[in-house]
Amino acid sequence: MPTDVGQSSQQRALSWITLLASTGTLLCCALPILLVSLGFGAVVASMTSSLPVLVTLAEYEPWMFSVSALLLCITAWVLWVRPQQCPSDPALAEQCATAGVWNRRVFWVATVVWLVGFTAAFLLMPAPLVKPILLVFS
Repeated sequence: MPTDVGQSSQQRALSWITLLASTGTLLCCALPILLVSLGFGAVVASMTSSLPVLVTLAEYEPWMFSVSALLLCITAWVLWVRPQQCPSDPALAEQCATAGVWNRRVFWVATVVWLVGFTAAFLLMPAPLVKPILLVFS
């Protein structure tokens, strides 16, 4: 039985790491683009001066999106291709099923966050900048 509980905690940890990675891509790349588009350029300037790590993250934007997409794929594989087996004890089985539901919810939130970030960072950019970036991903 301990392997089932460990597998559930591994899935939970992978789901949260994926959510954090996709949120990082949103914060470094999509949020500044959205704020500037809405006319809040001063907010972006103060954000980058207060958090200079955002500039560093933006320099590695294609790598961040690639790694977070890889994490999303691994998480999807763990959740659906290799599903967990819950224990036979009714109380533990209920907890296991609840953890599985929450893992899937966190995964879908992370996927939506990643798609919003990817759309804002790559697909909404001017055309001359999009082609070289898309070549990196192909």
